Amino acid sequence: MARQFRRVVTGHDSNGSAIIESDEVATDILQRDNRPGVTLTNFWLSHSTPAEYDGTTETCNQGPFILHPPVNGSVFRTVEFMPEDPEVMTKLDGKSAFAEMGAGDNVVQNARHPWMHRTNSLDYAIVLSGEITMMMDEEKEDVHLKAGDCVIQRGTNHAWANRGTVPCVIVFVLIDGVTQTDATLDDRTGIPKGSSYTNLRKLLCDGPLIFPV
Repeated sequence: MARQFRRVVTGHDSNGSAIIESDEVATDILQRDNRPGVTLTNFWLSHSTPAEYDGTTETCNQGPFILHPPVNGSVFRTVEFMPEDPEVMTKLDGKSAFAEMGAGDNVVQNARHPWMHRTNSLDYAIVLSGEITMMMDEEKEDVHLKAGDCVIQRGTNHAWANRGTVPCVIVFVLIDGVTQTDATLDDRTGIPKGSSYTNLRKLLCDGPLIFPV
């Protein structure tokens, strides 16, 4: 059985006092037969940068479970990886598994692992429990990670492989992004145009220089 997570969301009452808006087990969960042993749990999605912190009190369970963060936004989630069965792995179709999350085109064909993929985002990850291998394009670049280790995943091809004997849980924050290589530069600022920078020009022109994070 996949691990459950308690999610606490804060807010303000009509008098402006800090309150707990909700305190319950997170229910925005994705498990799939064509990606056995992997459970994704969403805790929060933001749809803008800078993020709104005093608006809606619920952003999960609002539609299909998508791998990528919303345009201009971010997603906070965990992924639990059960130990892999090598025989089962040889029979899996990574493209169809990721297509269910709107990311079929992000899967690397004929790769070292059926779930080798990349995201159009900047991803912060920290291993909460267990151990896992982050596979890269070439084996010499693979990294074995343990609880407490963190990764800044900058839009590269990668796959997560649990070759151990216990589940591994990773906490992720995915932030919508653009590539420095492919992005068109803003004529005035010299900064790449794109989903993560839509508010930056306004900030530069009309307000204090506060960069969105």
